[in-house]
Amino acid sequence: MSGEKIGEGNGQRGMRKVLSTQPTFKVEVSFEERGTLLGVEGMNMGTYTAITKPDGSLEGVGEGVFASLDGEFVTWRGMGVGRFVEAGAVHYSGVLSYSTTSTKLAKLNSIAAMFDFDVDVTGKTRSTIYDASAKAAHA
Repeated sequence: MSGEKIGEGNGQRGMRKVLSTQPTFKVEVSFEERGTLLGVEGMNMGTYTAITKPDGSLEGVGEGVFASLDGEFVTWRGMGVGRFVEAGAVHYSGVLSYSTTSTKLAKLNSIAAMFDFDVDVTGKTRSTIYDASAKAAHA
């Protein structure tokens, strides 16, 4: 990914639910992570749905909330493309849009973020978030 790194997290996949199997399978997945966003520590939780595409890749759409340790909130919506990797692990890359009334995190309202999100075979998650708009502004 390119752009300034603005966040990261580590956590655990939670509930998984099959929503449909025809014409392709669609699953809903929840996760929780402890991490940082613009240097602010907090908890991030989200839910996304994923469908398979004809080539076996995945398309995911989700939303969630980051809560700072001092009680400020940021909501997010995202979309990404994923693929199955070694032993059933999954990797997604995509984009995020944020919304917040927090003064400390207000910069998030005006950026386009890119993310990498990995889930290993045991359900452990790792996310890295970049400010894609910083690169676009200098292009």
